[in-house]
Amino acid sequence: MTAAPTTKNHLQKRLGLPFALAISVGGVIGTGIMRAPGVIVNEVPVFWIAMTLWAVAGLFILLAANVTAELGAALPKAGGHYVAVHAAFGDTMGLLSGWTNWLANVAGTTAVAIACADFLGTINPWVAAHVPWAASAILIAVTAANWAGVREGKWMQIIGTAIKLGLLGAVVGIAFLIDPVAVAPSSAAAYVPALPGGIAGFIAIVTALQIILGAYDGWFGPIYFSEEDKNPGRNIPRALFTSVFVIIGVYLLVNLSLFKALDIAGLRASELPMALVIEQVFGRTGNIVVALIATIMALVTLNSIVMPTPRILFAMARDGLFLQSATRVNRGGTPTVALAISALIAFPLIWSGGFIFVFKLTGALSIFASSLYFAAFFALRRSQPDLPRPFRAVGYPILPALALVISVLLLIAFIAADPISGVYMIGLIGICIPVGIHLGRERVRAAISDKQAT
Repeated sequence: MTAAPTTKNHLQKRLGLPFALAISVGGVIGTGIMRAPGVIVNEVPVFWIAMTLWAVAGLFILLAANVTAELGAALPKAGGHYVAVHAAFGDTMGLLSGWTNWLANVAGTTAVAIACADFLGTINPWVAAHVPWAASAILIAVTAANWAGVREGKWMQIIGTAIKLGLLGAVVGIAFLIDPVAVAPSSAAAYVPALPGGIAGFIAIVTALQIILGAYDGWFGPIYFSEEDKNPGRNIPRALFTSVFVIIGVYLLVNLSLFKALDIAGLRASELPMALVIEQVFGRTGNIVVALIATIMALVTLNSIVMPTPRILFAMARDGLFLQSATRVNRGGTPTVALAISALIAFPLIWSGGFIFVFKLTGALSIFASSLYFAAFFALRRSQPDLPRPFRAVGYPILPALALVISVLLLIAFIAADPISGVYMIGLIGICIPVGIHLGRERVRAAISDKQAT
């Protein structure tokens, strides 16, 4: 016997522009920018190439925000990318999009939890020796905090974002003001004066771009909460464009400040380049200071991923494409069953291969989901021309088409440069096939039962 629906199966309109800005800026600026600059110059040890890749990725995100602002304002429902794809292409593609986007978020959750444990490991030897266990404990703690409700998560995100921007601004200021730091590279991180040629150079550039896009991932956070926003038609576009410009500016400033303070050998020699900068001010305690800063930033980022992830399953379940229990919402406005499922799936990934592997997998999954999303934009323009659109994408159809073409090319390049990640991505996406078959059979049985009952 199926329980009767209750008011607990509805999300609550408790959010506004400050939260939309915080979930976007706070969700992106954090773990990635703390670790990625050193990783990038390991792939492309040339200043102007590295900076160009950060700028190019930012321009792509701006193109993507142009499309997302229209769709997010026109379809103010929980679920992120899934909502538009489902509206444009129906259940099959909707399931594929929702599943992929949810997996990308779960992978992102895992990557940030691992990074947070890595940062703590520079302070505590036990954590350094047991990173998967520590990452699991951190994920459990953040999930438990979000269980309380949306209001608690909202203020955690707003306050945490303000703190992390202040901390990061202080580090950037120090990097610009101090004298250049001389770092003797280890034999394992010896300076390579130029980018390799041929296929090796192509793979290096694509790998670097994939990691950079992973660092940018999460800027579209506000669309997951459009159903809970008091004025989504106004707030979603404003939050997306404002956040993207802020993120691009901060990322370019951080990289410029690190290149000013450190030579490329120094960047290549450190997994946490900012620690070398802070050491110039705080001495040997610099590592501890940076580790604490990085941990705070990672926790805020982790919260910004944990919050939206269950809303994808909630939206899919509401449309009959996932377990109906995932639509349960507690008094605080949190989809608790969906939250628990998301956390449980993240734990195996924590043990799968470390931060860089999961970070690259997140980038590939996100690009796949974005490709479906951009295709849905054009399908909806054609099939629903009269849909109210509080914001219309600038430069239609050229700029949205450019976003779609770039995302497809990036996906192909990512798989070509890293086939292993491609296999993992295809395998994870393929899991949705038996799920879709099962749900389809259940819906047919339910339809037959309803017909027989009448």
